Amino acid sequence: MKFFTANTLGKWASRLAAVALLAALSPLASNAEIPAGYYRSLNGLKDANLKTAVHNLVRNFTLISSYQALPQYFRYTDTYPESNRWWDMYSNIPFYAPSFSGLNREHSFPKSWWGGLTTVSAYVDLNHLYPSEMRANTAKSNYPLGEVSDSQSPQFDNGCCKVGYPVSGQGGGAQYVFEPADEYKGDFARTYFYMATCYQDLHWSRLYMVSQNTYPTLNRWSVDLLLKLHRSDPVSEKETLRNEQVYRFQNNRNPFIDYPSLAEYIWGNRMGEAFNESSAELPVGDPELITPVQDMALDFGEIAEGQTATARLWFNGQYLTNPLSVRVYRNDAAMFSIPTSSIAQNLVNSKDGYWLTVTYKPTALGEHTSRLLITGGGIEGSRGVQLRGSCLPKPTLTACTATEPTDITDNSYVANWTYPQSEVVDYWIITRTIYSGGSSRTEEVLAEEPGFTVTDFNLSDYETYSVQSVRLGYRSPMSNVITVGHAGVSDVTVDERPLAISVFEGAIRFDTTVGHTNVCIFDTQGRLHQQLDTVTDGTVISLPLGVYLIASDQQKRPIKVVVR
Repeated sequence: MKFFTANTLGKWASRLAAVALLAALSPLASNAEIPAGYYRSLNGLKDANLKTAVHNLVRNFTLISSYQALPQYFRYTDTYPESNRWWDMYSNIPFYAPSFSGLNREHSFPKSWWGGLTTVSAYVDLNHLYPSEMRANTAKSNYPLGEVSDSQSPQFDNGCCKVGYPVSGQGGGAQYVFEPADEYKGDFARTYFYMATCYQDLHWSRLYMVSQNTYPTLNRWSVDLLLKLHRSDPVSEKETLRNEQVYRFQNNRNPFIDYPSLAEYIWGNRMGEAFNESSAELPVGDPELITPVQDMALDFGEIAEGQTATARLWFNGQYLTNPLSVRVYRNDAAMFSIPTSSIAQNLVNSKDGYWLTVTYKPTALGEHTSRLLITGGGIEGSRGVQLRGSCLPKPTLTACTATEPTDITDNSYVANWTYPQSEVVDYWIITRTIYSGGSSRTEEVLAEEPGFTVTDFNLSDYETYSVQSVRLGYRSPMSNVITVGHAGVSDVTVDERPLAISVFEGAIRFDTTVGHTNVCIFDTQGRLHQQLDTVTDGTVISLPLGVYLIASDQQKRPIKVVVR
């Protein structure tokens, strides 16, 4: 077992290598296949000897830079594809990188089970470390995995995971068990298979799920549970791509993701059989590509000159024996692109399938077509998918005119506007600024036709709205601003009105029909942060993150804004 030591030069070399790799990687995981020969040391072995061979294969790995630096690595291993949302298996609450606020670095295999020693490699092993919402992490504590009994109310249930009394025969003596969502039960089971194998020689402080032996390490009830979860929730694309990224950081893999049947050879219904890499995952039926189907179309619709559009094509099949080859050809092939020419069969065979991103980047106006050719996988013949898109000139849009609201009640009103009927509009964006209790917030809402009904008017003291038309992703200039109070419309065309402020990321915009003078921006301690001699409608200034109070000669009562 590898330990941290103060005088080990190899530790620092490993950390520096990991940091250099982190800087070089793209946030999107690659579709690399299992490295050739990686598992050759397992061939011909069975039961305890097979488990020990897996242990020897994965136990020595490159240590990541530090436990504190984990969020930097999670950016690559635990965010949704093409998104900065953290992939949290413990809650459905959306959190977004780079902020890690509200999340913990969670040892899914509790660190207290080995005594919590930071000198053990498991403390920083990405194969079982995940981002977790704080409350869920606290509720999970160091309880074992299990199934929560329906006979009593759970102690914690956030709609994604729950903690409560175990069903009969589970828990290993713990008061409660932790039950993840169905879609992640297999993920956790394979994580536990890895931990019970990579660290089979540790001395365990808690014996809820493990025993003091190198084989089988997992105790009987744990084996039954984990195999059940493993079989009910097969390997997903998320796990496969995460496994690739962890390998690129640590130089080791979770074998139970690469070869799900390995768990059966060690603990399940294939015990006593010798493992052979070439036959471990033999298909049990004829190769079949369920989707895409022949001659289906991927339509990018209309985009403006200079823009780029993306669409995703779902691949799903069963019993594929080798990777699929994909390429774009014919007609306007240069205007369509894909990020890979090969899709691993295990991704397509998985229940989640594989999403291929196709990009349309036209270099000329007009209608464009091409074709995606799919071959391989063991299927007969090929599949063709039509690709098409239309490139139009960049639109020129005229500002809308916001008009008086109608149907005003305590709870609602209808925001109205006009626009040039000669212009083609895809939809409209209404910018609302809601004032309540001396503070304000701004939001944008989408309307598919003129006239938008606001249904939460009762939550504000008064509010304003302005409108923009949108065509092919381009917005028109902002319209005039309408102020709506609970007594009706106010200050539609008057010379003066209270100052309105729209808040954006790192900036604010002043909305007013007249100029304001001596505009002062204070922090919450009453210190003057900035003073502007004059602001006019549409003036935008940058502000650091924080809370501010803003007043002017015309707006004596300070307005509170929060810049995020």
